[in-house]
Amino acid sequence: MPLHLIKLAVGIRDLDHLAEVQGRRAVRTAGGTVVPVYTRRVPKRGDDILAGGSIYWVVKGSVAARQRVLAIDTGVDEEGESYCTLGIDAALVPTVPTAHRPFQGWRYLEPSAAPRDLAEAGGQGDELPAHLAAELRSLGLL
Repeated sequence: MPLHLIKLAVGIRDLDHLAEVQGRRAVRTAGGTVVPVYTRRVPKRGDDILAGGSIYWVVKGSVAARQRVLAIDTGVDEEGESYCTLGIDAALVPTVPTAHRPFQGWRYLEPSAAPRDLAEAGGQGDELPAHLAAELRSLGLL
């Protein structure tokens, strides 16, 4: 079973803004469009992530979307510090909005804790803003 990552989308207003920001960094390859995501730490369980895992994005306090992780590469910057580049699929898949507290960096996310895709859950995504839906869900009203 694949393992997922979860990361805050710092400074991002909504999914359209996330797509816009990522679109500027996207790289076209023979296999499709890949968006690089840079982080300091290399996931030790990279093989599990590459076996079909995704990165889930927390936008304004709610898990709002996911993208498949296609590659994990490492490098060293000009100052001699190591870093990791996650190559993710450019396609954003909206998820059922789920409240999540802030954290630094990224975390592993077990498949059982990952929010379902919005389309799979029967939602269209335009009824309520994600942050309101997450708050109502946390109160047990949705």
